[in-house]
Amino acid sequence: MSSTAPTRRRGRGAQQDGPRATFRQLLPFLFEHKRTLVVVAVLSIIGAATSLVQPLLVGQVIDRVQNNVPLGTLVWLLIGFVVVSSIISGYQHYLLQRTGTAVVYSSRRQLIRRILHLPISEFDARRTGDLVSRVGTDTTLLYAVLTQGLADAVGGAILFLGALVAMLVIDPVLLALIVVVIGVSVVTVVLLSGRIRTASAAQQEKVGELASGVERAVSSIRTVRASGATERETEAVQGLASDAYGLGVRIAKISSLVVPVAGIAMQVSLLVVLGVGGFRVASGALTIASLVTFIMFLFMLIMPLGQAFGAITSVNQALGALGRIQEVLDLPTEEQHDTADALAVATAVAGAPALEFADVRFRYPENVVAARQAAAKEAQNLLVDAHLDRGTEEAPAPAPAHDVLRGVSFTVPRGARVALVGPSGAGKSTVLSLIERFYDPTGGSIRLHGHDLRTYPRAELRAHFGYVEQDAPTLAGTLADNLRLASPDATDAECERVLRAVNLGEVLERSPLGLQAPVGEDGVMLSGGERQRLAIARALLTDAPILLLDESTSSLDGVNEQRMREAIEQVQADRTLVVIAHRLSTVVDSDVIVVLQDGEVAGIGTHSELVEQVPLYRDLARHQLLA
Repeated sequence: MSSTAPTRRRGRGAQQDGPRATFRQLLPFLFEHKRTLVVVAVLSIIGAATSLVQPLLVGQVIDRVQNNVPLGTLVWLLIGFVVVSSIISGYQHYLLQRTGTAVVYSSRRQLIRRILHLPISEFDARRTGDLVSRVGTDTTLLYAVLTQGLADAVGGAILFLGALVAMLVIDPVLLALIVVVIGVSVVTVVLLSGRIRTASAAQQEKVGELASGVERAVSSIRTVRASGATERETEAVQGLASDAYGLGVRIAKISSLVVPVAGIAMQVSLLVVLGVGGFRVASGALTIASLVTFIMFLFMLIMPLGQAFGAITSVNQALGALGRIQEVLDLPTEEQHDTADALAVATAVAGAPALEFADVRFRYPENVVAARQAAAKEAQNLLVDAHLDRGTEEAPAPAPAHDVLRGVSFTVPRGARVALVGPSGAGKSTVLSLIERFYDPTGGSIRLHGHDLRTYPRAELRAHFGYVEQDAPTLAGTLADNLRLASPDATDAECERVLRAVNLGEVLERSPLGLQAPVGEDGVMLSGGERQRLAIARALLTDAPILLLDESTSSLDGVNEQRMREAIEQVQADRTLVVIAHRLSTVVDSDVIVVLQDGEVAGIGTHSELVEQVPLYRDLARHQLLA
């Protein structure tokens, strides 16, 4: 495997081990089901009581047999307690299984809601697969807290205390010896439990990286195959699986030390009781019935102790996973980033332009820079290994550590078409990201209808825009699902209208299902141009007053590009357009053209003005703006 393959690196943006959760952080998940847990606790008390009665009844049976006294209903009473104890145990098991499933469901709902409301910067700094792993694998481990941890801990504690009191009454000397043995085993388990939690958290991190590696390889499978990198990617992902396996083995080793502790404690305790207890029976200090009863209570003492040791293992594994869950739940949502004065702005300022950039500066956050640099390095390694030389396709450009925009100022008049042009990396897409408030500028201001963007709640702000990003994704589902993503109440007629407006009428007629025709995973059943036009149709359906188009014609052939431009011209009558231009044909008819270079405005004007005044634009026009 290549040394450059991304097998041993932590997930993007992960600079250190995730936070370790405490049991206190688990309580909110449990308190959602406190009524059920109260019922479980009551059943545990009743079940423990029925179990503790049984050794006493056995002792009485032995005494009666020794003294030739009729047993009467004593045997049936003993059988009744055994049956009741079993029924209670079964029902308690059902309640805990159901509650454990409910805790996983609740945690997943919270995590999904939080993830889908995180700022865009968090997605740029984290691997998608790692976030998916937290929703799936990490939440599943919470199930063990209830089914293997809490149930054993509550019921076991009652049995332990009850047996301890009974043994104290029967023979304090024997109990003192047992306490010494148990004390040593408890100290050993406590020392091991911290190592289990640390190893479990590290394993969940690796599982997250594994999910990210699989997601990365599968999502780019065509590029991987075309690059002849299938085996290298296989080895890379297998390396991540191997890392997770190694940590799992480490947990198993530590856990394997915990399990024998309970067994050794049980065997040593039993030997002590048989040896010392037999001597005390022979000396007359203890009766046979009392010794048998003591031994039964010993089993009841040791059994929950062993369960508690197992519970410590499962709870520590769950707390390791909870640390990763809590890390995401503690992240502020995009809405929480809104300023306190972000109030709905009812009216536009008279005479104000649709959009205005005033000395805008922007730099990506450090975690995003580090994440994108790592991603670019991985992609570069993949292509270098395949001995490819594909010009600009060598690797995705990382986010620069310096200012992406430096003092950018321009206005977008209402109803105008404004084109942004410039070489790759000039900051064109960043401008649209700032308009959508995926990020906020680090300096200067952006105004919508005369109001600073930060005075709008993000949801209200984005209702002003129809946004088509570069390489806009197509969601798995149907044509209607994709169109109604931003317009859930749109009618079939409206959907068909915008599809025909962007020259997708033939897609409607291609299948008898019409709008319900599936598009496949990532729109695989559509061509690249059709996917781009579908994204534009989705934006048109919102009827937003401002359209933001990021190189929306880059995937279209000449015929469809002309039809696309005609469709845009039809809707421009009552809309404002901001277009990142990829081709000269998109630019020449624009009312205003903003030329960007290295994050600065190199020129503003019409096509004819810029050709004469701005050398960069003249050079771009000469090459049809293909940068």
